[in-house]
Amino acid sequence: MPRSIVLGGIGADAHSVGLTLLKHAISEAGHAVHFMGTQNNLDDFFRHAVDADVVMISCMDGHLRHYLKEFPDLLLRYPDIDAIWYAGGNLDVGSAERIRGEARRLGFRRVFPTYVDIPTVLSVLAEDLLTRRPGVRGKPAAPPWPTQPGTAPPDQRLTVVDLQRQRPAVLESWPTGARARDLADNATFLLRQPSFAGAHVPRLRAGRPFLVQPRSGVALAAEQRAAFGALRRAGADVMSYQIDSLTRNNDYQKAGEGIAESRERGASTLNGFPMVNHGVDILRQLIAEVRTPLQTRHSTRDPRLLCEISSAGGVTGFEGGAITYNIPYFKDYSLAQSLRRWQYVDRLVGFYHEKFGVVIDREFFGTLTAVLVPPSLAIVVNLIEAMLAAGQGVSSVSLGYAEQGNRSQDIAAIRVLRELGQKYLANLGYPGIQVNIVFHQHMAAFPQDRARATQLIVASAATGRLSGASRLIVKTPVEATTIPSVSDNQEGLRLSRLGASEANGMEVDERTVREEATILRAEVDQILESVLVAGGGSLTDGVVKAFARGYLDVPFSPSVYNRGEVLTARDVQGAVRYLNTGQLRLSADVIDFHRSRMSERRRTEEPPVRSDWQLVERDVLRIPRGHYRRWPLDA
Repeated sequence: MPRSIVLGGIGADAHSVGLTLLKHAISEAGHAVHFMGTQNNLDDFFRHAVDADVVMISCMDGHLRHYLKEFPDLLLRYPDIDAIWYAGGNLDVGSAERIRGEARRLGFRRVFPTYVDIPTVLSVLAEDLLTRRPGVRGKPAAPPWPTQPGTAPPDQRLTVVDLQRQRPAVLESWPTGARARDLADNATFLLRQPSFAGAHVPRLRAGRPFLVQPRSGVALAAEQRAAFGALRRAGADVMSYQIDSLTRNNDYQKAGEGIAESRERGASTLNGFPMVNHGVDILRQLIAEVRTPLQTRHSTRDPRLLCEISSAGGVTGFEGGAITYNIPYFKDYSLAQSLRRWQYVDRLVGFYHEKFGVVIDREFFGTLTAVLVPPSLAIVVNLIEAMLAAGQGVSSVSLGYAEQGNRSQDIAAIRVLRELGQKYLANLGYPGIQVNIVFHQHMAAFPQDRARATQLIVASAATGRLSGASRLIVKTPVEATTIPSVSDNQEGLRLSRLGASEANGMEVDERTVREEATILRAEVDQILESVLVAGGGSLTDGVVKAFARGYLDVPFSPSVYNRGEVLTARDVQGAVRYLNTGQLRLSADVIDFHRSRMSERRRTEEPPVRSDWQLVERDVLRIPRGHYRRWPLDA
């Protein structure tokens, strides 16, 4: 008998791919799924749980303990709830067994502290429902679209007066902001620091090896200092502050509590560095000791205060953009609002350059949702964000791309990204902007098997080297099982250096790369033209309207401002193709190309698939399950 299942993610994290697949799997098992998407609070689950048989809470940022603090009180407030409670994901940054015990004491029947596959979830669900009396069948959640997109900000450079008028409110939003007020003092300090953009300059020439960059972010400044020191000794060329998810959601109060708890426990209980809480002086002390170019990586909902403090603290690289740090990460964040906030960030960065000669690199997270991302969409979004940043005076941009797993396609994507990045910026009147290309090692779910993960990292670094990327963002062999430690990142650096050296003896399949590049150029030009036409000459207006109409559509996005009609899968060679192009304004020839590649995949698939979603599920789970011979998939 069909049962009512409430399914959603809690907290600031936006991992929506697994939730989307689980939703379809539970639905195909015959149950009614009330799908809440990501970024809910605990009270949201209780309000929907009244008529539910099972409530499934996904937490992927390691902060479940923070989110469940009100669970006992809510049980008293909702005495009629008789649901079975599940928790799963990446529940704790520390001990899996500790959070398992704590959640069970609160009343959770099933607790999966780390990765669990869909068949296991369906099996325990069937077991739990076998003897349970059915509740009232809930209605599945209605599709979130249509949502009013809002009015885009004017596509013009903010004046200095506009910037200065907005700054007080931004700086006063948290006490540490006051220390960033003096732009001249900040610039004097910045000019003495290692330049993130400058580190790329030697790598812009053909044949030069890429910069290697690990991720790093812990709660306490002393631990962050130690991590930076260890990574620098391990050979990191540039490094970054990975910001915690509470700060990313602008919850500085809870981030402060996380700092206090970390001090009490003697270990980080946050999944990143709470930069806003630590403030400018701590950042300046850290960079004075590190003496390595630093970047801030985050995905913060409102990035303005973070950028102010990051810049004042001497950090010469700042990642993110109005699309890349919205659509892949947030459920209910309008593009109109994110465009306004990122105009502030880009104008602040541009003003530092115009007034003081300070170059702060602006990187765009072309990785998007990381899973089966069609390269053409990643390239288009990078180009849009680069053009928006250039319009505000930014002088150095880094365009990011995440490896998808077919070496020829990935190399073609990096080459086309560099080519079109330089072309479009020059055509807009910005020929002098420095364009760096960033290659992210595989960003989707990693192999559970350490040997496979190790082989993937080595081969991935080789692909990055062969592509001519300026910088490599490093992964570690433990990505599938835990939050990487400093030693794990050191191992990732070693493996990446090994892969880069092995690339020297490899040959590129230039014919296939040219074929992939040709189709990519056509797709990029067609999609980007549709955005520009939709805006009638205004790029900001074009972005808002293009997402509303589906001309831009990111697979697996949690955002209600993304139509979610585009679906992707791999062809027989492992290249990412469009399974459903949705409303993308692609030519008949391009659509026929993708249709042909996916038809070939369906004909040869063993065992046969019953639906497109089953094909997608296989592709999403193929790497973590180890259902492939070797990386890359076309090796």
